[in-house]
Amino acid sequence: MTSDALIEQWKRDAAAPFAGWDFSYLDGRMIEADPPWSYPDLARAAVARSHDILDIATGGGEVFSSFAPFPGRATAVEGYAPNLPVARARLEPLGVQVHRANTASGMPFEGAAFDLILNRHGGFRPAEMRRVLKPGGVFLTQQVGGDNLGDLAAAFGAQLAYPGNTLEAAAKAFTELGCEVELAQAWRGPVTFADVGALAYFLTAIPWVIEGFDVETHAQTLLGLHRQGGPLRFTYSRFLLRAVRR
Repeated sequence: MTSDALIEQWKRDAAAPFAGWDFSYLDGRMIEADPPWSYPDLARAAVARSHDILDIATGGGEVFSSFAPFPGRATAVEGYAPNLPVARARLEPLGVQVHRANTASGMPFEGAAFDLILNRHGGFRPAEMRRVLKPGGVFLTQQVGGDNLGDLAAAFGAQLAYPGNTLEAAAKAFTELGCEVELAQAWRGPVTFADVGALAYFLTAIPWVIEGFDVETHAQTLLGLHRQGGPLRFTYSRFLLRAVRR
């Protein structure tokens, strides 16, 4: 296949529909290693022990909905407007109220409103988490580490989007707020793309990985990756933190 034909195929991949946090378009074309812990299992166990539950940065509600039925009041917030109708369509039938909000600007909740806050791969502000947690309440998060896909960024000559998002920084922030950090683990593992088209879709869906990504603009880098032959392997970084408000 000529370079022009490859680029046109990658453009078609990049333009494929993406909604919420649904990567099913890449089924069989993106293989992700898993950390040694199971965030869903930890979250599900915490949900079973809680009554007032909040999910931060719920995306399209894909993960949070899997914890239903909820034993009490369940609420979710999402700051990215295109995700809101997706999240509401999925979560409201389960009895979950969905608000547009983010922790940077503050959330529309009174202090000490929740005994569990969940967060998977979304931004959060520790002081805001503490504010809305009840005494004894739990904050559980799985985060994308600040060095996530650093090798991919290097291939494109790009800067890391959130280099300061580290387990050490998060644990320090909660400790300084008077919370007890019960669990803190970090992990790195591979993510493999079967072809450059799968990578183009991924980078279009998550534009902060390579800022300004576009198949046409980055065609030479993509062609270089294609010429390497075989699957494309890069490095995920994740960390897990559970903190309790005292």
